Amino acid sequence: MIVVEDLHKHFGGFHAVDGASLTIETGSITGLIGPNGAGKTTLFNVIAGRLPPTSGRVKMAGEDITGLPPHELFHKGLLRTFQIAHEFGSMTVRENLMMVPEKQTGETLWNTWFSRGRISAEERRIRDKADEVLEFLTISHLADQKASNISGGQKKLLELGRTMMVDAKIVFLDEVGAGVNRTLLNTIGDAIIRLNQERGYTFCVIEHDMDFIARLCNPVICMAEGKVLAQGTVEEVKSDERVIEAYLGTGLKNKVKAHA
Repeated sequence: MIVVEDLHKHFGGFHAVDGASLTIETGSITGLIGPNGAGKTTLFNVIAGRLPPTSGRVKMAGEDITGLPPHELFHKGLLRTFQIAHEFGSMTVRENLMMVPEKQTGETLWNTWFSRGRISAEERRIRDKADEVLEFLTISHLADQKASNISGGQKKLLELGRTMMVDAKIVFLDEVGAGVNRTLLNTIGDAIIRLNQERGYTFCVIEHDMDFIARLCNPVICMAEGKVLAQGTVEEVKSDERVIEAYLGTGLKNKVKAHA
């Protein structure tokens, strides 16, 4: 699905991504781990078109998508979520989902005057889709709540729900577990697994919770200092000496195994 070739992103003299190359296979849930400052989020931002690369290439299903803006990648089915959820707080949870599909008939003044029947039918379809998504995510009871009033974990579910309102092919999840209690994190994990198995979504997940990574992800990629250090199963990666050194320093193998 995604091939990253010798990707670099520099901010002045700082090399946030420094020659990273990796592959995300179609149909996989790939984990991306690494210590703080490893370049994981910057890599996501370059792939998702929020930052231009300094050099290197990104391909999606064989097509060069390097440097394409987010709205073009959105139409190709590449979406991402953020460490801090970006909801419309004054709108309800359902309305947040209904905002996602682009080019809705009611967005033009002309159509609001002369195509009211068409607008109503389209809104019913989108509302039904939103309710289906809320039921899938087990948060139907929040449909009419203001998005600003729901918990952080519920906001993460809402962000995942946005990806379901369009034909997503690959979704990049940036620290989906940050600030989320264990019960909601399990619910989010269940939803990701179902989307992968039942609807064919491909995922790439940045996460520091290794239990969550171990449950969902195969393979796992570890980054440090802007480079890819290792790739394999959770067990293979967490026992790699380079990974251990990147996290905790040489000679602390038993400690990192206990931590992971």
